[in-house]
Amino acid sequence: MGYWLVKAVLAPILRLVFRPRVEGAANLPVEGAAILAGNHTSFLDNFMIPLVVPRKVTFLAKSDYFTGVGLKGRLQATFFRGVGQIPIDRTGGAASEAALRTGLRVLADGNLLGLYPEGTRSPDGRLYRGKTGIARMALESGVPVIPVGLVGMFDIQPAGRTMPRLGRVTVRIGEPLDFSRYAGMEGDRFVLRSITDEIMYELMLLSGQEYVDQYASTAKAELEDARTAAAAAEARVSDAPAPDLPQRRAS
Repeated sequence: MGYWLVKAVLAPILRLVFRPRVEGAANLPVEGAAILAGNHTSFLDNFMIPLVVPRKVTFLAKSDYFTGVGLKGRLQATFFRGVGQIPIDRTGGAASEAALRTGLRVLADGNLLGLYPEGTRSPDGRLYRGKTGIARMALESGVPVIPVGLVGMFDIQPAGRTMPRLGRVTVRIGEPLDFSRYAGMEGDRFVLRSITDEIMYELMLLSGQEYVDQYASTAKAELEDARTAAAAAEARVSDAPAPDLPQRRAS
């Protein structure tokens, strides 16, 4: 109920403000399970995909959205729970396996599961290497993967920006990708990488983004390290003593 209530309230506002164009809506299944794989450049992606998809989309959302403190944190957690989003721990290992099983349960119930193969938002608007969890889900569930390219979202609200800018966005929904030819090979890491790369290639074509063969999380860490190093260098310069200037002799 919370999902449809929030959508009823937000949909008219989002349509008015961002005027989304939708291409390829006929590729969305009327019924049955499927994975919607989107590129991820903005927090608003979580709203834009459900806005243009008639059926409910369940996202695996990072657990940080559910563990915030203070009034803002409680409101955020209440919102994400109310719209049926599922918290996941992205620390890897057993946490990743638990996230996989959670996604498979959503698909087993015949629902639409929304995933961002990059695992996190792009730090600079480019498309980064996908993680292979989406390939495992596709093979173990046997459902199609539908690539969804979001265009213009980074310009509206890139990572780190609190308030979105005004702008128009485009949502391009690609044809379903069938990986049944790899059935039973979900344990082969080369197959998983091949499937993931195929999904990312389709997202690149749909979104028009430049592709970077690097994980977005790694790129974020490198950018943060560069910022820290630059700040430290600036601090050293500002704290350095002023050079002694030669005294002019009185004539």
